[in-house]
Parts: sequence; C-alpha cells; structure tokens
Amino acid sequence: MRKITIPLDRRGAVFLLAAILCVAAGCAGKPSPRRDSYPPWQRGVASYIGHKFHGRPTASAEMYDENDFTAAHRSYPFGTRVRVVNLENGRSTVVRINDRGPFVRGRIIDVSFRAAKELGFVRQGLTRVRVEVIP
Repeated sequence: MRKITIPLDRRGAVFLLAAILCVAAGCAGKPSPRRDSYPPWQRGVASYIGHKFHGRPTASAEMYDENDFTAAHRSYPFGTRVRVVNLENGRSTVVRINDRGPFVRGRIIDVSFRAAKELGFVRQGLTRVRVEVIP
C-alpha cells in the first residue's frame, strides 16, 4: 500500500484546521440541560395514557406498563421523579418520567393508567394538577 501525502501551504493548513473545527462543533450537539434549569413545579391539565399503548415502547425505549407509576412530559429528563397532585380532590402520587408528551395543546403531563386510578380521575379522563419535581 502506498502512502499518499498532500503538501499543504499555510493557507491550506488554516483551511483544513477550520474545516475540522467546524465539523467537530457540529458533531458536539446540544449539551443536555441541567436539572435545575427546569421549572420546579407546574400547574395545568393532566390526562392518562390509554390501554391501547400497554406493551408498546416509550420514548425512553422501555415498554409502557399501565400498572407502573410512570408519566410522559415534554421536557423533564427521563428518570425524573415528580409528585402529581390532583387539584380537584387533593390526592397525589409520585411518578417517574419515561416518555414524551402529551401532544395535545393545554396539557402538561400524561400519567399511566395506574397513576390516574390513584389520582382518581379515570372516569373523567382529565383533571387539573400540580406537578412538582422531587429532588
């Protein structure tokens, strides 16, 4: 195998270095935000994830289990634990974020079927909640 060398003058070396830096900067990606850069609590409308999604993969690549205490949130990192308080009846539960959503305007969290039962809003389908990040 022959070794190929390309002679570079000063301008060529500068161009090559600039190209390498541009590629490296593009590949670096967006740094993941720190946990404390998210709002510690939110208030809004919650819904629950239906039976038809049981056994299907979530955005975190784990399978949705309607009997677990999990939830979907648009921005909290996967694995974040949050307390969800039903403002209609005062009931609360702790869930772990493992999916993205909800994708319906005006809703802030989709909880699992089990969490919705614990919060007491399965029959209504929607409820007003307060979501608090657990440190």
